[in-house]
Amino acid sequence: MMQKNYPSPETFTRTQSAALFETAKQYFPGGVHSPVRAFRSVQGPPVFFEHGEGCHMRDVDGQWYVDFCCSWGPLILGHAEPTVLAYVQETLAHGMSFGTPTPHDLKIGELMLRNHRYIEMVRFVSSGTEAVMSAIRLARGVTGKSKVLKFEGCYHGHVDSLLVKAGSGLVTFGISTSAGIPASFAQETIVAPLADLRAVEEALEMHKNDLACVIIEPIPANNGLLIQDRSYLAALRDMCTRAGVLLIFDEVISGFRAGFEGAAGYYNIQPDIITFGKIIGGGMPVGAYAASRSIMEHVAPMGPVYQAGTLSANPVAMAAGYATLQALLQPGFYESLEEKTAWFCSELTQFCQINNYPVRFPFIGSIFWPTFSSQRIRRADEIDGSGMDHFKVMHLECLKRGVYFGPSGYEVGFISSAHTQADLEFALEKIKASLDVVFA
Repeated sequence: MMQKNYPSPETFTRTQSAALFETAKQYFPGGVHSPVRAFRSVQGPPVFFEHGEGCHMRDVDGQWYVDFCCSWGPLILGHAEPTVLAYVQETLAHGMSFGTPTPHDLKIGELMLRNHRYIEMVRFVSSGTEAVMSAIRLARGVTGKSKVLKFEGCYHGHVDSLLVKAGSGLVTFGISTSAGIPASFAQETIVAPLADLRAVEEALEMHKNDLACVIIEPIPANNGLLIQDRSYLAALRDMCTRAGVLLIFDEVISGFRAGFEGAAGYYNIQPDIITFGKIIGGGMPVGAYAASRSIMEHVAPMGPVYQAGTLSANPVAMAAGYATLQALLQPGFYESLEEKTAWFCSELTQFCQINNYPVRFPFIGSIFWPTFSSQRIRRADEIDGSGMDHFKVMHLECLKRGVYFGPSGYEVGFISSAHTQADLEFALEKIKASLDVVFA
């Protein structure tokens, strides 16, 4: 275990990170490979990291941080977990990729299907975006219909037809949020607000003859943590069934995070198709989509819905995922993780209440969100954008004290099994000090 040199407001520096970022901007668009990494929603240049250990990361300036980003969720066991690392290294020694079936995909596939009541067959891909893209194509192939209903505030990767926002009105056709997406693609997507069954009912009534599927993050965690009531999700299931429309749960974040069966198991609701990502790769690039046997048999080579990928079920990624999922099946794993998260969020919320700071820390499982509002938020349009100015200050003050959050106030935080009580107490002290600065 390395000696950890945490920064303080007096010693914090980004000298090496800033220099690397200037170089990176000459090579890559915006200096990054994913927009949020550019730190444009917070302050200063992005921090470049070079080492991870448990729940800690070390930057190129030699400073350590308690990490609540966890690579945006997949590191549920923490960085460089020894068992996962050992299995990956053992697999790597035999070859990195074959472009063929390997025993590794059989092992993780069997493990998933044996312990997840809501799926019967699975297909591995290389990212969450690819999983969603494939699931949408599958839904269209099964139903013979083309349109998709999504919800404002849910993100499903950079799939052309889903990178849209709502127009004006209750239920609208999608409007592209990115250049390069033809209007005709966006017109295949209908957008409705979250937590509004009347909107869904209206959309199903108007479009059920053209609607292939409804897709939702059952635990929306890409635009804040917009926790929905179980009754809403159950009603959505019933409405889709009656209308003959497939229901897709995008569990790229919540899958194996809210429990081994994800949100489907947490709420005890059977979707038609589930997409996965993040944790099933144990930190490696992996995605998957899964459903009943009758639906999955539409996928090539068994059926007419084509999807392929040279690196799908890559043996190294499968090994990392298998070792991770095995750990998640240990008795009490999720109970312990949720207990830690509940305590941590409760301590922070209590501190804010005592000091009259308008900050809440809603959580579900081991996912939490620092939100600058005293109200419960279930929809994207309920988020007060002015709170992001507070988050900017909090993010910088936390960095100065050795606590790392994702660089956007719309992103959620994660707690891993590697976060010890001492780590959480350290982080609590630093976050409280940072909030004192925010509201000074």
